[in-house]
Order: sequence, then structure tokens, then C-alpha cells
Amino acid sequence: MLYRLVIEETQKEANKIILKYDQEHYLRRVVRLNNGQHFIAINGKGKCWQVKLNDDGGEIVSYFEEKRELGIDVTLIVSLPKGNGFEEIVRCTTELGVNKIFPIISDRTLPKPSHNKLIRWRKIAQESAEQSERGIVPLINEPLAFHEAIIQTSSLNCPCFIAVARTTEKHIMNYLNPHQLPSRIIIATGCEGGWSDKEVENAIAHKFQPISLGKRILRAVTAPIATMALIAGISENTYS
Repeated sequence: MLYRLVIEETQKEANKIILKYDQEHYLRRVVRLNNGQHFIAINGKGKCWQVKLNDDGGEIVSYFEEKRELGIDVTLIVSLPKGNGFEEIVRCTTELGVNKIFPIISDRTLPKPSHNKLIRWRKIAQESAEQSERGIVPLINEPLAFHEAIIQTSSLNCPCFIAVARTTEKHIMNYLNPHQLPSRIIIATGCEGGWSDKEVENAIAHKFQPISLGKRILRAVTAPIATMALIAGISENTYS
């Protein structure tokens, strides 16, 4: 198994990969690669190269594509949970195949997180993409107010859902036909205490369909992970 490394577009020059100091240090001192040994460079957007380590960084040996992504583009709108719970959400949903995450400030979330949090979340998404051998690194959007997030996403021509606890609405599985999945889907999950009535009404006004994730009440961290697991299971069973 070859080690994977996410690079920026500017690091690829012709048939070479220009490594940053910390990347080369990690490959040589932590992964223990020597000159002549190979690793995989990915640009986070689906392109992958097998690269041979040398004194100048890396020499591209071959370009290849991998089919590890879901057959459906998934955007999660996630109301920020307490503490460091969002880190686990980013880590697990990246492994499960999410494409984009909107961290949002809802009526019942704590104050807006610092910019350093966003940097850390994006780093976790990158590391999780490398670990799970994905070619795409999910985009972690800057935190937004809930109404701004639903306005942005509802303009996209795709099914939009909002998960609501203690509801008589149908389970999400009722809206995902395994034989005719949409190319893109957007799902919003709430924080501790759930959505306010006003937020649900606002989402519905922007064409979000309320759905259930089951009879039990899921934690704010569990809900988006469970959602991605359901979608990944349906998608991969359909497209395998």
C-alpha cells in the first residue's frame, strides 16, 4: 500500500511534484520513504499520480483514476454541536464519502467558532481523505447562519431535506430510490435540542423536505454520520 499525500495544484510542475518542507519531512522521517520509493499524490479533486521520491521532491511515474467516490454528490448542512464534536463529524463523513459540509450557526448553537477551528476542520478532512484512499477532499465551508446556508443551497436544482426529531414525517429511505438516485442531494441536521420551529418553517419555505432518521433521538454528532452511512450504503449498492 502506497502512502497518500494531498498536494496543491501549484505543486505539480510538468512531470514533477514539488514537496513542501513538512510534506517531505513526513515522508522521509515518519513514513520512512527513501529515494526511489513511491507514494501517491492527489490534488483533492479526483486526480491521482504515482510519484517516485527523489532529491528534488518527486518524479511522476504515472497518472491514474480511482473509482472510490459515491455515485451521488452529498452536501451536509450541519448545525455545530458542543465541544469538538464537529471534528468527529468531519472525520467520519469524509470516510463515508461526503462532498461538502456547511457548518452552521443555528438558534441553539454556541457562538461562532474561531478561524483556527475552520483550519483544523479542513486539515482533518484532508487527512481523512488520505486515510480512506479518496481522490476528493470534501470542501468545508466557512460557518454560516442557518438561513444563509439554506438560501445558498436551495438555489441548486436537487432534492433538499431537513432531518427533524420526534416527527411523523417519512424516513429518509422513502425518498432515496436505489434504482434512480439523484446526482446530488442536500441534507441538514440539527444541534443539541434540535431545530427551532422557525428554522424548520424557514427550511420548508425554501423547498426543504422534512424527514425522519428513525424512531430514536440521535445525538448531534451521530445524525450526520448516520445519514452519510445510509446514503453511502444505497449509493454503493446501486453503482457497484
